[in-house]
Amino acid sequence: MRSTARLIGALTGVTLLAACAPTQGPADRPPASVDPLATTAPRPGARTADPRPAATCSPEGILITELGVSAAMGLRAMGLELVNCGDRPYELSGYPAVRLRDADGDPITVRIIPGAAPITAGFDHPPTRIVLAPGERAGAALIWRNLVTDPTVVAADGTALDVAPVAGRPAYPVALDGPIDLGNTGRLGVSAWERREPDPATDPPTPPVPPPPTTPPVNPLAHHGPARALPYRTLAR
Repeated sequence: MRSTARLIGALTGVTLLAACAPTQGPADRPPASVDPLATTAPRPGARTADPRPAATCSPEGILITELGVSAAMGLRAMGLELVNCGDRPYELSGYPAVRLRDADGDPITVRIIPGAAPITAGFDHPPTRIVLAPGERAGAALIWRNLVTDPTVVAADGTALDVAPVAGRPAYPVALDGPIDLGNTGRLGVSAWERREPDPATDPPTPPVPPPPTTPPVNPLAHHGPARALPYRTLAR
C-alpha cells in the first residue's frame, strides 16, 4: 500500500507541474524543420515544371535568386541567395529590401519586419558587414505565416517579388516557385544577410594552385664556371 501511495503521489506531482508550467504556442517558436537556406523539397502548389527564364547577372554584378520555401504549421520561410557574379568585391550590410506584387502587377501593402521577431524566433541575428569576392554568396530569409484571422479581409497572395540588396539600391525581380501566401496578416519578416559557405554537393571545388618550385630552374644557356681552353695540337704536315 505504501508503494502504491508513493506512486500516486509522484504522478500527482508531475501532473501539477505540467499544469503550472508555461506553455509556448506555435507562433512563439520556430519549427525545427524550417531551414530556408538549405535545399528544400517543392512545397504543395509549387510549379513542377520550371518555365522561369534563367536569371542573369545584374549591371552592378550581383544575382539574387530564391532557394525554395520551408513550410511547417502555417509558418513559411523562403531562402534568398545573393551571388557576386561580377569581377570585383561587393560590399553588403543590412537587410534585403523587398516589394510584393499581386497577379495583376499591383503592389501589395505589407508591413516589413526586420528580424521577424513578432512572427517567430530564430531569424533576428544583427546585420554585419560582408565583402563578397567574385563567386562568393550571401543568404537571407523571408518569413511569414499563412493565417486568416479576419474573414472580412481578403487574403493576399504575392505572385511577384522584387528584391534590392539593401534599401536605396536597385531592385531586381526574383522568380518564385509559388505564391507568398500571407493570408490577411499583412506581415513579412526579413532576416539580415549572412555569408554562405560553398556547398560541396553543388559547387565545383576550386582547382589547387601548384606550389612554386623550391629551387630555381636551370638555365641551359648559362655558363657554369670559367670556360676551359681547348688543348693546342700541332698538326703534322
